[in-house]
Amino acid sequence: MAHSKLPGSNGEKILQESFKTTDDALNFYNKQVIAHLSSLMQEFIAKQEMMFISTADSRGECDASFRSGHAGFVLVLDEHHILYPEYKGNGVMASMGNISENPNIGLMFLDFFETKVGLHVNGKASIILKENLQTALKAFPDKFDYLQSHPDLFRIVSYVLVEVEEAYIHCSIHIPMLKKARSVFL
Repeated sequence: MAHSKLPGSNGEKILQESFKTTDDALNFYNKQVIAHLSSLMQEFIAKQEMMFISTADSRGECDASFRSGHAGFVLVLDEHHILYPEYKGNGVMASMGNISENPNIGLMFLDFFETKVGLHVNGKASIILKENLQTALKAFPDKFDYLQSHPDLFRIVSYVLVEVEEAYIHCSIHIPMLKKARSVFL
């Protein structure tokens, strides 16, 4: 990967030079960051019951949020596309409001219970209204049929389609191992 095409902001590159981590960063970018979801990443996402999302509005003001559901609530359509449901909530619509102004999104999947694996997925998001889902998924008819039988279909207000631009594994050293408690909600 050429230096000019490496991921990351100019600020990152300046700090890498200042902290003398440029070689480490280049090694990371060249060996770990990919522009799609590998088959192992796809399998990992299919097992997850939660994720964190990060969006920003047109001014760059950020918002981080938590999403959860039954395992598989985030649906991998192919190596370049992910779809997740937006459930009824507090009505603020902060994440989707940001997406409507700025399509950049970051997703973080963390497995606190079995593997201590973390997966970063960054890309471009678009909002798919429920009534437009079949048209939006015309290239994935089997996925549309699957979504029509979703156990929480009545709670879904829309979907977010993410076009994957980069994906990489998070260092597991700093991910704690937790025990899952019985949920009173699911």
